[in-house]
Amino acid sequence: MSLSQKLFESAKKHIPGGVNSPVRAFRNVDGEPFFVRRAKGSRIETVDGVTLIDYIGTWGPAILGHAPECVIHAVHNAAKDGVSFGIPNPYEVEMARLIAEWVPSVEKVRMVNSGTEATMSALRLARGFTGRDLVIKFEGCYHGHVDSLLVAAGSGALTHGRPDSAGVPHALAELTITLPFNDREAVERVIQAEGDRIAAIILEPIPANAGLFFPREGYLEFLREITQAHGIVLIFDEVMTGFRVAKGGVQERFGITPDLTALGKVIGGGLPVGAFGGRADIMDYLAPDGPVYQAGTLSGNPLALAAGLAQLKELEHRQGYAQLESLGKHFEDGVRALLEKLGRPYTFHRIGSMFCLFFSEEPVFDLASAKRADAESFKRFFHQALADGIYFAPSPYETGFLSLAHSIGDLDDTLEVIANALRE
Repeated sequence: MSLSQKLFESAKKHIPGGVNSPVRAFRNVDGEPFFVRRAKGSRIETVDGVTLIDYIGTWGPAILGHAPECVIHAVHNAAKDGVSFGIPNPYEVEMARLIAEWVPSVEKVRMVNSGTEATMSALRLARGFTGRDLVIKFEGCYHGHVDSLLVAAGSGALTHGRPDSAGVPHALAELTITLPFNDREAVERVIQAEGDRIAAIILEPIPANAGLFFPREGYLEFLREITQAHGIVLIFDEVMTGFRVAKGGVQERFGITPDLTALGKVIGGGLPVGAFGGRADIMDYLAPDGPVYQAGTLSGNPLALAAGLAQLKELEHRQGYAQLESLGKHFEDGVRALLEKLGRPYTFHRIGSMFCLFFSEEPVFDLASAKRADAESFKRFFHQALADGIYFAPSPYETGFLSLAHSIGDLDDTLEVIANALRE
């Protein structure tokens, strides 16, 4: 029995399912997880001494690669002065200034401890600001494990949601309306019927938690226009795409300005962190200035913000987004050439350093089309790639990430493994 297997057996005795986040359990690929000893650059090393080229990157934050020197140095220096204060510190001010400078929609920002906390707080703020209760979300967009957002679609466009998890009260789920992504008419019907009760529309502007798919041309513009017309707060969940697809996220890349934005991942340099921000008149509804309460003992933690600031400054110094685009294009061109050569007309999506291969010959533009992909083919592909030294996400509904630590050699080696896995 390998050390990973022994650790997993022990973990299952003390941790539900043996993991601290469900996707890590490998249930979507009919397998068992391995355990990691260390990570550096583009590679991770398991407790059994196996080295893998990693395309998860801590599920997005490791945009420079694992354990970059600038981040390690920043954490070390910050820790020497104390790991937590519960009192304002200079890192908070610097991070707030940088976010407001880089993200087009943000005039004021508040730091929190996770992406889930960011979306939860943004929704509460939107409801407090508008005095309304209903929220619209979209199928395939994941916003963390917030009760009111763990909601499945109703049976029609005007049907309110039902709980998508045990423990979520029906009464709370009924305040959330779930619609298909990219469907304008569904949004129009709901707003026509209940527009004066809708506090917010929240979405991943590029959904990246059901694979990776894109808004149709004009869709984000449509959402911006209709929310403005009806006094609805538009919330972009850029926890995954923020500081990843561009300095200012999707809103910079597409030129759309939401009212509120949820952030996380990259801004923590690998440490737990989140943030939400937006229009000053909305943000000023937060306590202590306003009536909407939100608080956090560890919010603005100096270690997390020191790490995030170091990472963001390094990205800018190295002109990282241009490099990531170049790496992404090299990888995309290689994958598409392989698919054509092997006669596998699968759907491959990429934007910047994010990518996803759907085992489907049909276009993928929403959750329903993503779920039509061949899950069994993905499982075989995943296990063959893993055996050949490449670690992709253990689920067909996740996004892959490149980092500045990935070399052209890494990508070319990965393309060879992909070719072998697709032949199996």
